[in-house]
Amino acid sequence: MGRILAIDYGLKRTGLAVTDPLQIIATALETVQTTNLILFLKNYFQNEKVDEVIIGLPKKLNNEDSDTASELRKFIELFKKNFSSMAIKEVDERFTSSMAQQAMIAGGMKKKDRRVKGNVDKISATLILQSYLQTKSLPSPRPRSSDTPLPGERGMG
Repeated sequence: MGRILAIDYGLKRTGLAVTDPLQIIATALETVQTTNLILFLKNYFQNEKVDEVIIGLPKKLNNEDSDTASELRKFIELFKKNFSSMAIKEVDERFTSSMAQQAMIAGGMKKKDRRVKGNVDKISATLILQSYLQTKSLPSPRPRSSDTPLPGERGMG
């Protein structure tokens, strides 16, 4: 089984996170300059087996694309050209930057380290990946017949 890689795309910097090979734990990988992202991914894919790539799609509160979404879509097209055999999935990334800031504070990170913008980017990518892993592991709802009581319900009879 290969890793899942998450991308928190930014116009200047991009945060990356990956799972372990069993796809259980999400870990911050790196923050790279966006101009070097394709080269970094080529090198990473040569050295690590990656089954899936997810990318955070910036949305507004009203569910419309944010201002940077058009640049992100251009990157997705570039990704598909360079890695045609690798699927890339878009996932909602609303609030990940503010959640990353809160996580750094809660984790006791010093103020000077919290100011390093690359830290926010890779922690945001980790949050995107953790959220994706959680939704992926949720059991799908089973259809039930109307005569099957739910736990705690009494049957008709």
